[in-house]
Amino acid sequence: MLSKLQIDINADVGEGLNNESLLMPFLSSCNIACGAHAGDFDTMVTVVHLAKRYNVKIGAHPSFPDKINFGRKELNMTPKDLFESLKSQIEDLQMILESEGLKMHHIKPHGALYNLAAKDKMTAETVADVLQHFNRNLKLYVPPNSVISEVAKSKNIQVIFEGFADRNYNENLSLVSRQNPKALITRKEHVFEHVFNMISNRKVKAVNGVEVPLFVETICVHGDTENVSEILKFLHKKFKENSIIVL
Repeated sequence: MLSKLQIDINADVGEGLNNESLLMPFLSSCNIACGAHAGDFDTMVTVVHLAKRYNVKIGAHPSFPDKINFGRKELNMTPKDLFESLKSQIEDLQMILESEGLKMHHIKPHGALYNLAAKDKMTAETVADVLQHFNRNLKLYVPPNSVISEVAKSKNIQVIFEGFADRNYNENLSLVSRQNPKALITRKEHVFEHVFNMISNRKVKAVNGVEVPLFVETICVHGDTENVSEILKFLHKKFKENSIIVL
């Protein structure tokens, strides 16, 4: 049974940490910041080159246009304005990919946009409309049991359910607030236990100790988590020991 288990490992990159060269060898997909919450055209070019070198699937990581708050604050935008902002962000990355002979694999909203689209239908509809504007074959990385996953499915968009390797969950499957000291999981052994439960048992232990069903197809390791490189190396080692295929 274990030999059939497989998982995609993704990370948000191009966010100004300049550690992508350490991460890429251990990723199977990446989400490149498109300049709205972090990064710029030059950082996108640099990260695309690294992803190409390591054969990592490339996705766009658009955000509310808010570098001051790193895209972690909800902005009150009309659907039209949000659509145009996201479209412009993704166009820049698309231009770079085309110049390198590469294709965009997926889109994953960032921060507050990701969280809002998970529960707000209007925001979810806008994100889905942007994705369809570019390519109906693009995949969308979303949280399981979310509004955006249902909206995307209704538009025949392929969704990839995402779990978070280095974040704790509440019992309702929302992420524990970053203001809470228990928000992050940084011990590599604990990260593996957390992820292994998701992959093998399709469950996650919430921060209150309750186990909740959770099906994921990709796991995100945040590039700004301390010792992220150590965590990724350890995950690869443990996945190999447990016959889990990274793809």
